[in-house]
Amino acid sequence: MTGERNRSLGQYGEGLAARRLVEAGMTVVDRNWRCDAGELDLVLRDGDVLVFCEVKTRRSAAYGHPLEAVDATKAQRLRRLAARWLEAHDVRPVGVRIDVVGVLMRDRGVADVEHVRGIG
Repeated sequence: MTGERNRSLGQYGEGLAARRLVEAGMTVVDRNWRCDAGELDLVLRDGDVLVFCEVKTRRSAAYGHPLEAVDATKAQRLRRLAARWLEAHDVRPVGVRIDVVGVLMRDRGVADVEHVRGIG
């Protein structure tokens, strides 16, 4: 049951993040892309830049803010996944950026959404 609840929470956070990023002028190119090395939550276009975005969603900050979950090791993994996505789709954008969106759920379903551009 916990795995299913976490998956649902993650999907909710990704949907919320995608909506916020689209409202900020980005275009969603791909969602939940998987390969043998892992998964990319969101791939977006921000002008001429292709953005690979990790979304972390938590119910509380008891174990730290969601953004804290993306450390140097995770950022390196995201860079490798971005390279794999570019290769798989034969895309050569003008620029590439790795972003993170932290979604922290608050009481009564209200969420704090924080977007950090260019972590890696």
